Amino acid sequence: MKEIAVLGSTGSIGTQTLDVIRSHPDLFHARVLCANKSVEKLLRQAEEFHPAAVVVCDEEAGREFKSLYTGPAEVIIGQEGLTEAALRDDVDLVLVAVVGIAGLAPTLAAIGAEKELALANKETLVAGGSLVLAEARKHHVLIRPVDSEHSAIFQCMLGQDRKHIHKLLLTASGGPFRGKTREELKKVTLADAMKHPTWNMGMKVTLDSATMFNKGLEVIEAHWLFNVDYDDIEVIVQPQSLIHSMVEYDDGSIMAQIGNPDMRLPIQFALTYPERLPSPSRQYVNWRDIASIIIEKPDLEVFRSLKMAYEAGKQGGTAGTAFNAANEEAIRAFIAGRISFLSIYDVVEETLSRFISREIHSYEDIMEADRLARALAESEIRRIAPC
Repeated sequence: MKEIAVLGSTGSIGTQTLDVIRSHPDLFHARVLCANKSVEKLLRQAEEFHPAAVVVCDEEAGREFKSLYTGPAEVIIGQEGLTEAALRDDVDLVLVAVVGIAGLAPTLAAIGAEKELALANKETLVAGGSLVLAEARKHHVLIRPVDSEHSAIFQCMLGQDRKHIHKLLLTASGGPFRGKTREELKKVTLADAMKHPTWNMGMKVTLDSATMFNKGLEVIEAHWLFNVDYDDIEVIVQPQSLIHSMVEYDDGSIMAQIGNPDMRLPIQFALTYPERLPSPSRQYVNWRDIASIIIEKPDLEVFRSLKMAYEAGKQGGTAGTAFNAANEEAIRAFIAGRISFLSIYDVVEETLSRFISREIHSYEDIMEADRLARALAESEIRRIAPC
């Protein structure tokens, strides 16, 4: 029985992880459930999965949960509870599915404690990839990617010599605005941006898909996970979301990982690696219903996020931290109605132009860079926001 700490249990990845655990009760147990403030959902999860501990990061929500919860689990309130969960002696595997920079501290804690690690938080590697990978090498921890694209690349590399990799082909769905012009995106609303054509995801990831910042984050994440130069990572659009990514080798052979767009597949593989088990979805690709596979190039003039991601990644140091922080602040401002959809790109671009990147030596370096970048982003948001 593998004991799992699910960090972000009430989010999209977390709930699908629990679906995988539910499907294999003889193999997995949710030892710790962690959420930000979804009290009702967390209460239902605690009642069903009988964890040893429950973490609620938001203090007000934590007090509400504690007043309503009648079970035997230990209740931990506060953001530091994520790290406590990752360090517990009774946890074998830590699945990090919280959103944003909040995933960095528990990821480093899990690595330091030499836990099995399944990572669904791309911001951790974007903001602090050099530090995270150095710690993973030091403690001999294999980071098992949960993102469908990085899981696909990971699977395409199994049994292969990495020195023969020619290129990583990172696929994107194109999101809800594939094929749109900049003019057509001027009046985009939050509701428009949330209409993803193939994936059911949380708000932050769905909006990042609409702007393609999600793919920019994934380019930087792929660089760190697989030690591949940025010039050897190419983004292509595959709107059916059947090809989850590909690896091209020196001899011209291309390995592709193909499957239905169901996040439970990469989640389960991260939990069972190197074994494979029947999926909870029990669905297979029906090739008779597919007339053709569509492959397109992304529009780099409309989706400027990709250019910025490559530039930040190549610059190195804390530039990736700034890229991630500025995007988080811009997305938050868009959700609040403070800026337009296209202004998300402007905020990140201006932040990066003013940010001075420095080398990363510690967790504190990353968090200070994160703070400075958010301040720059907020100043730009205030400048362009309508009065």
